[in-house]
Amino acid sequence: MAEREFPNFTLRSSATREGSRYTALLGSYPADGSYPSYFAVYENRSFRDEASAAAAAEKALGLVMGVEDDGAPVFAEGETGFDDDREDPHGAHHGTQHNAEPEPDAH
Repeated sequence: MAEREFPNFTLRSSATREGSRYTALLGSYPADGSYPSYFAVYENRSFRDEASAAAAAEKALGLVMGVEDDGAPVFAEGETGFDDDREDPHGAHHGTQHNAEPEPDAH
């Protein structure tokens, strides 16, 4: 578990089990001691083990740019945290394989 301080909030990374899978979370803890809020990150993915989910949450914590007034983490526009969602300067998506040679014709 990692944490970062922001004005009026401390964010902490964590993971929780949901059925047989794990979800990456960021907990937002108000400085005034009121109840924390929890935000699932990478909601379109789940993890097979707690360590992987915790590592993903820690990565997400590093990408947080700030915190909303309600404690919600703020990320850069379009940030998903997944390298395979990024485009490189040549227009290819990271993590995607491209065939260098065309498939032979089947005659």
